[in-house]
Amino acid sequence: MGELVALMAEKCGVSADPGCVSGHDVIDPERTVAALDAFAGRVAVVAQRGGTVLIGTGHPHRLLGFYGGLADALSAAGCTVLTPAQGRSVDITTRFGLRTHHLDYVRGVAVVREGDGERAGCATPVHSHSPLPVRLALGAAAEEGRPLPDLVIGDHGWVCGAGQLGFEAIGLADTDDPAVFVGEAEGVVSVAVPLDDGVWSDCYLPLTRYVLNRACLSQ
Repeated sequence: MGELVALMAEKCGVSADPGCVSGHDVIDPERTVAALDAFAGRVAVVAQRGGTVLIGTGHPHRLLGFYGGLADALSAAGCTVLTPAQGRSVDITTRFGLRTHHLDYVRGVAVVREGDGERAGCATPVHSHSPLPVRLALGAAAEEGRPLPDLVIGDHGWVCGAGQLGFEAIGLADTDDPAVFVGEAEGVVSVAVPLDDGVWSDCYLPLTRYVLNRACLSQ
């Protein structure tokens, strides 16, 4: 536990005191900006070569706009934004038990919706940390002979799941999601950006503009 707390203090700027068990976490904005620079650098590399990307989020209510902006810009730059396994079902364990979800894409960004196949497209995208959706998407792409991604962009299970399968992955993570930072420390995740992932979606617009500017993708 002490090693994990020390890692989160290094990556995010939270308290390094294991005895600190109450109050608000504080993310160091300089660490966030530095990570966004690294994030933008990886986006720029794939954009410059017109590569293939897969983008997915487990935080659709807050972060969909951020990822959608990246998908739009990368597509405009000549990249292929993958959408494999659309409509395919995946069973995910939740606090309510095993639930069937369906993979869907909004603005080129993968999300999961709960419900049966007929109404899955109308259901609200749900929050998920599961790596199963990205495994489903990557498996479907391979089975269908489609290109595999040069870069996976996302959060939670999307970035960790892809990294564990050997794909380059970059993403966003809050202080209550240490797995992404552990993945970065272990070399599984290329870049983990520390930020609050639960604020209003409009609050991420400056981050989208910053990344696109740094990646030379601004329109």
